[in-house]
Amino acid sequence: MKIKPFQVEEWMNAYEVGAKYNIAETCVDSISLNELFTLTGEDKALFLEEFCARRLTYGDIEGALPFRQGVSKLYKTIQPEHVITTHGASGANHHIFYSLINPGDHMISIMPTYQQLYSIPESLGADVSMLHLNNKNNFLPDMKELRRLVTSETKMICINNPNNPTGSLMTSGILMEIVEIARSADAYILCDEVYRHLTQGEQWCESIADIYEKGISVSSMSKVFSLAGLRQGWIASRDEYVIKSCLSHRDYNLISCGMFDEAVGALALAHSHKILERNQGIVRENLNILDEWVQKEPELYYIRPQAGTTALVFYHFNIPSYDFCERLYHATGAFVTPGDCFEQPCSMRIGYACSKQVLIEGLEAISRFIATLV
Repeated sequence: MKIKPFQVEEWMNAYEVGAKYNIAETCVDSISLNELFTLTGEDKALFLEEFCARRLTYGDIEGALPFRQGVSKLYKTIQPEHVITTHGASGANHHIFYSLINPGDHMISIMPTYQQLYSIPESLGADVSMLHLNNKNNFLPDMKELRRLVTSETKMICINNPNNPTGSLMTSGILMEIVEIARSADAYILCDEVYRHLTQGEQWCESIADIYEKGISVSSMSKVFSLAGLRQGWIASRDEYVIKSCLSHRDYNLISCGMFDEAVGALALAHSHKILERNQGIVRENLNILDEWVQKEPELYYIRPQAGTTALVFYHFNIPSYDFCERLYHATGAFVTPGDCFEQPCSMRIGYACSKQVLIEGLEAISRFIATLV
């Protein structure tokens, strides 16, 4: 199996450790276990005492029930039996393609998005059509183009909501129109929802698993819940075949998730409202900081994100984005992601959900660098 290099992950691997101002990070400012227990009010000593008494055998093969119960609360219609635990959302996406997609299957994926959603199916021999998003349409899908791409042979439509890297957010109306199109072809919809709930307003962010009988939701504890170190994700779907197929294939490549990961994840999800309140506050305050900065820089422009933790910021300089970001990094220590990782030239992805001070200092460093180019 041949697969394209994973551009954004290779970039992060090469530069993240040495960054002075890491504003490429996409998780909401990560928390420690000590902070988690303080935030939730749970008894840390009791939790550790009980866990340390457990024998470290395999975890629950289908996923620990308390964790799956916590996940199901994030949806309107999903029950614990509709949830399969995975090693992060990246493991969930890979597992879905591995379980459901065969060589020659026709799929549609949006662009830009997380590269997994098109490169993995391509590597499996799928025929992948691209639905390109653009700033003229606020990086939302063109329904006429989607209808043109869908055929009676389309097996799956892959979307990402909220979107990485742009922060665009599909409304319930847009999602329902995509459902209508998918239903006409009896196609699955896979929606990578790792930034779901991180909205700039108080509206409920719909999940594809709630509104479509063949909808598949993927998410994790990483972005929204600030616990990427758990490497804990999930697949949620009401489609019986999806659940059965994923559980069958799971025996070959997963077996079970870590007992400690699921236990901590369950504890966090039991207090999901507290973590969401913290993290929604961070993304809303920090986006205002980013927005004010972009407005003050005449060489920059963007579509203001509606949700998530990232923004795709374009610049007017005739410099390839890899060169721009490498020069920026070496000159200032500010770390952002080249737009070309998402096939978006002359742009950079900024993660604005880090600590407020890191964001402010990182943006100031970019401004100093830009001043040398004008």
